[in-house]
Amino acid sequence: MYAISLGDDGAELRPLEPWQADEFLAHIDRGRDFIGRHNGLPDVVTDLASSRAYLQAYADKTAADTGRICGIRLHGELVGAVILRTMDTSQRTAEAGCWLEPAAAGKGLVTRACRTLIDWAVEERGIVRVDWWCTSANTPSIAVARRLGMTRDGVLRESYLYRGQRQDEEIWSVLAPDWRAAKKAASGHLP
Repeated sequence: MYAISLGDDGAELRPLEPWQADEFLAHIDRGRDFIGRHNGLPDVVTDLASSRAYLQAYADKTAADTGRICGIRLHGELVGAVILRTMDTSQRTAEAGCWLEPAAAGKGLVTRACRTLIDWAVEERGIVRVDWWCTSANTPSIAVARRLGMTRDGVLRESYLYRGQRQDEEIWSVLAPDWRAAKKAASGHLP
């Protein structure tokens, strides 16, 4: 198994696989209320069988080259994840997402992990457009989209029913040329 360092603080990005269902369930249980404020994952992953099924669905997506899930680890402990919820290599599009346990929030882990995953999608898989969907109430997710250099494409008013309440959804995106230009600028090179 590989691990990609996310910095000097002991943070790493590693794949999540079905055999890690126990650990994944424990991670969701630790963050169930926090994660569930804006993300329906805690309603889906409720026991060992559903944890395994969720990870198996992403293993199937990985095998079909239609998605990915990678765990964010801090000093070896699973504290969050980033996903390519969808990935269509023929259309060259993907949708990224994320979540964290509350103890891991505010450390820049999601932004660093998303940068790594999006960079892989753009540079290795030829993805031209990466979408980011979140509710308008999910201000931490919107902040990540901004830090990733994404542009808000629009708002779908009351388009998402979440736990009995209609939510506005925001669509953010970054295009490969913009992603590469931002990387070049961050590395100190002039365009």
